[in-house]
Amino acid sequence: MDTINTQPASIEVVALTKRYGVGKPAVDAINLYVEGGSYCCLLGPSGCGKSTTLRMIAGHESASGGDILLGNKNITDLPASSRGSAMMFQSFALFPHLSALDNVAFSLKMKGMPKPQRHAKAQELLERVAMGHLAERKPAELSGGQQQRVALARALITQPRVLLLDEPLSALDPFLRIQMRAELRRWQKELGLTFIHVTHSQEEAMALADQMVVMNNGVIEQVGSPHTVYNQPASEFVARFMGGHNIIETAQGKIGVRTDHVQVSAPNSSFNTTTARLPVVITDVEYQGTYILLGMQQEGRERALHATAEFSAMVPEHQFTRTPFGVGQRAVMHWQPEQAHPLPQ
Repeated sequence: MDTINTQPASIEVVALTKRYGVGKPAVDAINLYVEGGSYCCLLGPSGCGKSTTLRMIAGHESASGGDILLGNKNITDLPASSRGSAMMFQSFALFPHLSALDNVAFSLKMKGMPKPQRHAKAQELLERVAMGHLAERKPAELSGGQQQRVALARALITQPRVLLLDEPLSALDPFLRIQMRAELRRWQKELGLTFIHVTHSQEEAMALADQMVVMNNGVIEQVGSPHTVYNQPASEFVARFMGGHNIIETAQGKIGVRTDHVQVSAPNSSFNTTTARLPVVITDVEYQGTYILLGMQQEGRERALHATAEFSAMVPEHQFTRTPFGVGQRAVMHWQPEQAHPLPQ
């Protein structure tokens, strides 16, 4: 696959704000730099401002304040068609009465390009995404993954410098979602474009992103590589949202410890003097194949068994088989101090 005939562009937002009436802004003066040619994922719970941010970059929402720069060009007030970006929507938004070929060629038709030329360009792009042989099919005759390829080709025909993706995998079944995220990553590398992808899936963001941006209540909580965000969460919110962390109050302050770094032993076990530990009661035992997920609550807390677990541990299956635990059983949850990550209060 040849690269697109445009250079990837960086995206920078400076004090970008979106207000809907009075009250707290939906996006509250955020600053973010996305390097040209990288894959950036905006991640966070519903209502955190990630999709609003994407729509402002695309030009489908006006900014209430701040600036948006594509490369060295301020595009804040430009119409969507003049920004040098293209958008892939969650629903793919394909015209049901048009063939795949005509869906891809539609924007060139609106620009007045003659039919032979626009069809030739559309066919070339369908070939790039392995859909050339289905060019005459309508969307209803295509699978979800095939529709996504058509939507991608349609976005690329405008030769964008930045491709914006609004939860493009959420409508797909789990198996196809995994397959298509691998294809998105491959396309991004082969095309050499800047991708900015909104998702609520931590797993999806970690699989795809060079840069993860975790948002909450209209602000950015943390920016970093997937490895950094997962292993060194900048706040309690990030640690809880990313999952896989236990939030523990100690005499020295609040810490996060990954669930796969926590071990669980019987109360009468012997421990190294440096080992950090906490007496717990087992609340849940879930078989997950290669490991058992134990849910626990601190011993002495007045919480019913089977309530939402305070803590969790991933115990390898072979280890659990040797020393199994049951719901209601007392145990000791323990970890090494160097495996704990301090969290701001």
